[in-house]
This record gives sequence, C-alpha cells and structure tokens, in this order.
Amino acid sequence: MSLEDRKQASVRAVLDSAPPPPVPPDLCAEAMRRGGRALRRHRIARRLLWCVLFAAVVAFIVWATMARPWVEPPSTTTPPLTGL
Repeated sequence: MSLEDRKQASVRAVLDSAPPPPVPPDLCAEAMRRGGRALRRHRIARRLLWCVLFAAVVAFIVWATMARPWVEPPSTTTPPLTGL
C-alpha cells in the first residue's frame, strides 16, 4: 500500500465514522446578506476613493494655474548700472 492509499484510507475512515455536522437552515440566506453588505461597502469605498482622487486632481490643477510653478520668479535685485 502506497502513502497516498494510506492517506486516502485514513480520510475515508474519519469521514465514515462521524455523521456530518448539522447545517443551519438559514445559512445560505445569512451568507447572501453578509456578502451583499460587504459588496455595498466595497462599492461605496471605491466611489469615495475616486471622488477624493478627482478632488485632488482638481485642487492640483487650480493650484498650478494660480501659482504657475513652471515660470521663473521675478528677480528681487536690479542689475548694476553701468555705462553712465
């Protein structure tokens, strides 16, 4: 007898020795209710994250148009006067 046959025989003995545990009659309904609730939570969280991302992009665009970080700031000192 190989190792696989012995494992299979021991599993069959365990399964045949004890009756299957009773399953609550409302198990499927409870699982469906909890799954639906989890699905709604995930959907709401995903929508909230998209809204936050959209608001961040809009805020960045507004800041970039107002601050214009790509433009060199004006010089704070004047060049020396020469040639007079």
